[in-house]
Amino acid sequence: MGLGTIDLNLLVALEALLQQKNVTRAGERLNTSQSAMSGSLARLRRHFDDELLVRVGREYELTPLAERLLPVVQASLQKAEEALSLTRRFIPATSDQRFSAVMSDYVMTVMVEPLLRVIGQEAPGVRIDFHPITPGQLESETHLACHDLLIAPLGYGVPGVNEAVLRDRFVCIVDPDNPRLVDGRLSLRDLAEMPHAAAGFGKSLTPSDRQLEMLGVTPKIQVSTPGFSVLPFVVGGTDLVALVPERLARRYADFARCAVAPAPFPNELPLVEAMYWHHKRHTDPGHTWLRGVVRRVGAELAEPGMPAPAAGASATGAAAVQAMAAPDASHRQQPFPHLVPAS
Repeated sequence: MGLGTIDLNLLVALEALLQQKNVTRAGERLNTSQSAMSGSLARLRRHFDDELLVRVGREYELTPLAERLLPVVQASLQKAEEALSLTRRFIPATSDQRFSAVMSDYVMTVMVEPLLRVIGQEAPGVRIDFHPITPGQLESETHLACHDLLIAPLGYGVPGVNEAVLRDRFVCIVDPDNPRLVDGRLSLRDLAEMPHAAAGFGKSLTPSDRQLEMLGVTPKIQVSTPGFSVLPFVVGGTDLVALVPERLARRYADFARCAVAPAPFPNELPLVEAMYWHHKRHTDPGHTWLRGVVRRVGAELAEPGMPAPAAGASATGAAAVQAMAAPDASHRQQPFPHLVPAS
């Protein structure tokens, strides 16, 4: 069959159906009703004389033909996008384009306000929807294709094109009256013996988790939270310690009643956030503008001792592991009194 025998809009539906493996989710992605997506699937099945999606238990799986079709359809749609963008213009001052960005609660805390300020000044009609990172999302190219940008730390195997935009470092936060805090510092031995509050990101380890593991320290996690931004409020008034990015710690330290202390590691433990995007959006003028805004905001957030990543730097590679020093045993071991619940 030639191109004249099929509605080319069905290619968009086909990509969504094969990526999502679910009629309802494919419809949500394309803002189309379930009945319309079911109709598209029926037409595609007739065209290819193949089921494309078959039920296995409670889920759907791709047929062998569908497995072969998916990369071909994705490549075809990417070329179509590139062709259309050759003459497409993006004028920030008059645009009403809608963008979608996925980021952690930490990035939302430090970047959203300056990002919205710049967007409001340059493109007041533009809308941007922010979404949290969900378990399994970082490794999925399917999820990446559903959004314009994903901002996440290096080292998680995120697919797509990437560029480093923000640098931070990990610090410790504790209650200001914690007796283990001596001259504003904690020792590695303190971290090994104190109860921890930690942010959970599914099976993924944070850079601080990896650092503790390399130093032979297994943290005694007493409290877990779905992100970093809750931890300052959990730590205040308790004997807990938490490792969090410094920008977040400084922002919440005063009204969350927690003290910020350097992480007792042999070397500074950096956190580098990068923006990731699907290759099919790379040449889109609006997307190019959005990336430029994020890049500028990240550069403006740079502080002394925290240089912004070089413009256009690739977010690939890993820092060499440094030699680890022996634990500091200079602090006395003192129990911290637990809080008594108010009557």
